[in-house]
Amino acid sequence: MRPPDRPHVTLKLATSLDGRIATATGESQWITGDAAREQGHRLRAVHDAILVGVETVLADDPELTVRLPSPIAGGRQPLRVVMDSRLRTPPSARIAAANTLILTAADPRFVGGAQVQQVAAENGRPAISAVLAALSERGVRSLLIEGGGQVAASFLEAGAVDAIEWFRAPILLGGQGRPGVAALALARLSDAPRFRRLAVQPLGDDLWERYERL
Repeated sequence: MRPPDRPHVTLKLATSLDGRIATATGESQWITGDAAREQGHRLRAVHDAILVGVETVLADDPELTVRLPSPIAGGRQPLRVVMDSRLRTPPSARIAAANTLILTAADPRFVGGAQVQQVAAENGRPAISAVLAALSERGVRSLLIEGGGQVAASFLEAGAVDAIEWFRAPILLGGQGRPGVAALALARLSDAPRFRRLAVQPLGDDLWERYERL
């Protein structure tokens, strides 16, 4: 059960059939089709914050805003959050602007127009408990994680993923492709994070699967 003092965390995955988010060379735009991407923006619109790791920032230079055919009521945009252990986010990145919070294990410094906050570290990375506490203090009640694989694995290992929104495209990228979830180093099946499927829905050629944690 989710502790009442932390945000509800949803992991969003957009992958190939074999769970890959990019080719071996890092090409990832676009694995899923238009309908799946539009639904991804709708998910952004109903969350208080969107989180990615710095590797996603360096690879894709995402904007992480809500972009829909119809304007958002009130023009609200969720807080953009980057987990960046060593502050590698370039000041020129599109996300390094207002309404962005960078959580780091390093000494804070200015990164473009973003806010930078140092949090407690674990194994050299921002500790998941510290990340969630920092967001809770800012009034974030719902968090959407959008990548990458290491960030997804870190939240799963911490038992901090409450729901999964999985968009699966009908392509195969193979073992050299980049996984949607990095290594969890599980020795036993009983240690695996477990979820209950809530719904499955076609979106164009893609499949949208929804899960909640058991």
